[in-house]
Amino acid sequence: MDPHKFRSQHDLELYEQLLKDRDVQNVNEQIQRQVEKGNLGVRRRLLSTSVRLSPTMAPDLHKTATECQEKLSLDIPLELYVFPSPSYNAACVKPEAGRLFIMFSSSILEAFTAEEIRFVMGHELGHHLFNHHDIPIGYILRGQNRPNPRLALTLTSWSRYAEISADRAGAFCAYDLPAVAHALFKLASGLSGQYAEFSVDDFLRQVDEMQSEDNAPGQGAPTEDWFLTHPFSPLRVKALRLFFEAELMQSGNADLDQLDLGVEGLMALMEPSYLEGKTDAAEAMRRLLFAGAIAVANASSGISPGEIEVFEEFFGKASFSSKLNIEQLVKEVPERIEQVKSLSSIPQRMQVVRDLCSVSRADNHTTEAERQVLCDIATALEISSVFVDKLFDCEPELD
Repeated sequence: MDPHKFRSQHDLELYEQLLKDRDVQNVNEQIQRQVEKGNLGVRRRLLSTSVRLSPTMAPDLHKTATECQEKLSLDIPLELYVFPSPSYNAACVKPEAGRLFIMFSSSILEAFTAEEIRFVMGHELGHHLFNHHDIPIGYILRGQNRPNPRLALTLTSWSRYAEISADRAGAFCAYDLPAVAHALFKLASGLSGQYAEFSVDDFLRQVDEMQSEDNAPGQGAPTEDWFLTHPFSPLRVKALRLFFEAELMQSGNADLDQLDLGVEGLMALMEPSYLEGKTDAAEAMRRLLFAGAIAVANASSGISPGEIEVFEEFFGKASFSSKLNIEQLVKEVPERIEQVKSLSSIPQRMQVVRDLCSVSRADNHTTEAERQVLCDIATALEISSVFVDKLFDCEPELD
């Protein structure tokens, strides 16, 4: 079966959209110039900071890699590396000089079973299979010039669906749902299995509880998870159960629309959209974003052209006008906060705070006065100010 058939359609659509984005193209052009100058040296850094596992040193791992490559119809020289870390992690590094590199943390190789490693190996190879490295998400999100809010939202949404596609590649290699689910449980919990007996049904019940929360999907999850580039692990397992049950895995034929419809229903739990929503909660959140963005931008020396540009990324061209009563809008922030609190869940409020942070970073820095306004709004929304710190300090994960 052609492994490209099971790529998430949402992944593919957003991937093609992002490739046309001028900001993404600019970053890719910058990276290419660095490659041509020989300034990146990915393999050189890997050799100096990690240990290359040769076929003699890790024959079973290389055998797994070869089998996964064959199953995914990949033909590229592969180098495997291990780096010391107590965290379970792995990453596929963009090819250099015709070689592909896969990195594993020491703890994941020591704690995962052979079938669990097979899933991880297939997952990482899946990122190469589906050309996910064409979207340099790390460079864009960590770069000096922050992406506009719309691009940032599209990038994180695409990244989550890219993980779904890579998970399918890993599952196709392992062909063992219990082992795949156990691997994702270990990644989510950090447990190796010594202190907890794993149950797929209990693990998946977390998703059911997210969905059953009235207007507050996923409220019990760690707050920062709502803004990671990876889906919640229970969601990934449930999405993979749909994949294993699909005709695609049974006969090679697939109703991808039906499969992806089910997956998108799950992924919506991580994307409580309000910018285009029609609900009272969405309208209240937009009103708070409007007034809150003015309050944050005005906190230090007035509203700058960069802040106006970001503001109009959210609300459209000419949405900012000299006719706006800035003083009145700032005064209305507390009232709008109370309205949002009465209509929305904490995760939904967190997205408003995240978007307000985008406004504060419009000039590539945030003043203490702006941060204070952000913390005051977050606190009033019953969100810890620590969350604001996380938004400014967070880095995309290896994947």
